[in-house]
Amino acid sequence: MDKFNPKKKKTVKKRALKVLTEISPTPLFSMLFLLHISQIATYLSLSDKETLNITVKTKQGGTDTCAGRYVYMHNLPSRFNEDLIKSCEAYIELRNKCKYLINSGFGPRILEEDHNHTTRVLTIETGSWYYTNQFMLEVIFREKMRHYECLTNDSSLSSVVFVPFYAGFDVRRFWGYNVKLRDELGEDLAQWLRERPEWRKMYGRDHFFVTGRVGRDFRRVTDQDSDWGNKLMRLPEFENITMLSIETNSRSNEFAVPYPTYFHPKSRTEVKRWQRQVTMMQRRYLFSFVGANRPKMEESIRGEIIRQCLASQGRCKFLDCDTSSKDCSDPVKVVEVFQDSVFCLQPPGDTPTRRSTFDSILAGCIPVFFSVDSVYNQYKWYFPKDRTKYSVYIAEEGVKKGKVSIEKLLANVSEEKISRMRNEVEKIIPKIIYTKPGEVGPEKIEDAFEIAVARVLERVSLFKMTRI
Repeated sequence: MDKFNPKKKKTVKKRALKVLTEISPTPLFSMLFLLHISQIATYLSLSDKETLNITVKTKQGGTDTCAGRYVYMHNLPSRFNEDLIKSCEAYIELRNKCKYLINSGFGPRILEEDHNHTTRVLTIETGSWYYTNQFMLEVIFREKMRHYECLTNDSSLSSVVFVPFYAGFDVRRFWGYNVKLRDELGEDLAQWLRERPEWRKMYGRDHFFVTGRVGRDFRRVTDQDSDWGNKLMRLPEFENITMLSIETNSRSNEFAVPYPTYFHPKSRTEVKRWQRQVTMMQRRYLFSFVGANRPKMEESIRGEIIRQCLASQGRCKFLDCDTSSKDCSDPVKVVEVFQDSVFCLQPPGDTPTRRSTFDSILAGCIPVFFSVDSVYNQYKWYFPKDRTKYSVYIAEEGVKKGKVSIEKLLANVSEEKISRMRNEVEKIIPKIIYTKPGEVGPEKIEDAFEIAVARVLERVSLFKMTRI
């Protein structure tokens, strides 16, 4: 790995943004970048004042519909968010993420000409499908918050305060470097927040932020350079702040929200149309696995899962992500496998959770979990409490020892139960997607963003009640 040179830090920040010319891995992405260059420029140049959808009062029949729902978003100095995007290409660890920043963090659109069967796999509204990177959540969330119907520029009205810090970009850019560099910006932000008048209201207990990385990246235990991540969530200020992340450590102030999928519809009608399409799918495989083996991880059950899949005589589809074909980076091919499968296996990878879980649910495939930390102990705001309604659980130990036949177990699930489970999975779809920003009225969807904000508001409300 090339080492970062702190002496070049100031020079690096002055480098021009070269996203469109330096990092396009294929002709397709080069074309997409050229099509969207104006969008990138617009995103990076707009000020908060120009983009915020500020609500002062929303009244219907004399009732303030935003009462108890107002959110104040800090106008952070650009070093805490937009500068990290502008300089993303300057950092080796971020370069392969720069291309996904366009379209409010959704990434380049998937075009019909990308595949000769794109519309068969996806939907007629191909403008709602994107090459979305799984780590773009903080960018997506900030853009969604800019259009939140109860956003206010008067912090005295707000029930909660949103901190639009790009924590994931910060921790990733100094991956493997010394702890001083890794901790610097987080400590700077803690001081900035402490000096704001909004902080004194509840000393951060009404503040929250979102990150597109897993929680453990922000809870480094020691100050050894060899230790993982930074110590953002161990700072005294951040012990009060609520963190929403794609995977949590089950701390009292951490909550898991869904990974972004490839589908970002604009209306309720569009979601219902997709749900109908999912319902009508003819699924030719009993089960499938999209992923790679983890031979260096002794505890991994992926090798056994792949072995059983390949031995199933056509009842299981394996999409190998450990090859040069890059099929697993192709949303159409990934979604197609899930659409063709009744059950989708979701074993842990580098961490217990997987973006693949949400892509498979989006396709109406019943997830099969091997760890309670993959979903059950994570996304409690989004899934039914009764896990048997929408998923199958198989303990890792039995699979690891070769005592469990996944094929036999799944084949014994009755058609009636499968139908009920698929129906439940389809109900979950609207809750785990991030829709296009700005939709209001009857076509608005209670998506993953709306659910997260509502739960944070409830959490802060309980804090306030206990102080009375």
